[in-house]
Amino acid sequence: MLTTSTDVTDTRQGVRQSAPALLTLAIAGFLAVTTEMLPVGLLPAIGDAFGVADSVTGLLITVFAVMVAVFAVPLTIATKRIARKRLILVTVVGYLISNLMIAAAPGFAIVAAGRVVGGLSHALFFSVCIGYVPRLVEHGQVGRGLAVVAGGTTAGFVLGVPLSTALGSAIGWRNAFAVLAGVAVVALVLIARFLPAVSGAPAGRRIDKGSARADLGVVVASNTLTFIGQYTMYTYISVVLLTAGAQESWIGPLLLLCGLCGLVGLACVGRTIDRRPRTTVLTVLALLAATILAVGLSHEWLIVLVVAVALWNGLFGGVPSIYQSAAVRALTDAPEVAGAWINSTSNAGIALGALLGGALLPAGSATLYLACVGSAFVVAGLVVAVLGRRAFPG
Repeated sequence: MLTTSTDVTDTRQGVRQSAPALLTLAIAGFLAVTTEMLPVGLLPAIGDAFGVADSVTGLLITVFAVMVAVFAVPLTIATKRIARKRLILVTVVGYLISNLMIAAAPGFAIVAAGRVVGGLSHALFFSVCIGYVPRLVEHGQVGRGLAVVAGGTTAGFVLGVPLSTALGSAIGWRNAFAVLAGVAVVALVLIARFLPAVSGAPAGRRIDKGSARADLGVVVASNTLTFIGQYTMYTYISVVLLTAGAQESWIGPLLLLCGLCGLVGLACVGRTIDRRPRTTVLTVLALLAATILAVGLSHEWLIVLVVAVALWNGLFGGVPSIYQSAAVRALTDAPEVAGAWINSTSNAGIALGALLGGALLPAGSATLYLACVGSAFVVAGLVVAVLGRRAFPG
């Protein structure tokens, strides 16, 4: 008989009491992001192994993002009756299979198939993960809970990708994926041990469906615009730094600095997002737009540029949890669906931002163009948030 998500009673607690479960989700998030981004640093090695051009191996990133953007919402709706803990275990098994397929792939087609499996797992994982938090913690602490879980995602960008890329260079790209499969096994054990089964009953008060959809539409529109703006510039941050005079050997440490600043920004947002959600989102988006523009204006002075880049990425560190919290607040009776829309539109924004930035890159004064366009999209996201008072309440 199918086990549904309504089979378990509500056991929501404070963030402190739920820390083991939240940290377990954070570790799973670390695995998810590292699985998504690992090929970035290993594309040349993978291409050489199978005699494939770099332009083709780059599709390993694209196919993953497309799977998430297209399937996040329909998969979440299709699996809504499955018990949440069982479902999140299935998604982590998907990451395990994906990494094992790539590690043992006899040909490039199997590598691509492994990325499809990983993308489908990713489409469902973050939807379930975001929806899990309101069922673990009390209603007034959901933002803080999401910030704790988002720490694992940010750590994946900060540490997971650089460390696993370095590991791939040291022991081979196949072994790097095999090690990540081992991390998936660890995550499965932790989930089985520390993540409680949760109720599928509404987490929080049920609100009018029409107004809920409208509020969620405002949140995802602002989220999409902000992610387009962020990734118009961030996708090409290495090019921006090199153009400003940075040495190639500096890029890794500078990106690590950016990631650490993102963790600080996430911690700051986590302290205010539940108490002052509207003030938090408007302040962060306004400063984010300003710092992206500052990056473009300082591109001729490397030290000033590095400071601007650090501030910019520090501010963006809290953005995902802001939108996750707002989406869950808008659709309290279906937090997984809210998470699915955030997951889908974030990946759509990443893909569109990368395409837009790539189109601007050949232009003269590319850094300034990237900054102006990126900042304009973030301002558009801010305007949507300003107008959407009910979606982003005081």
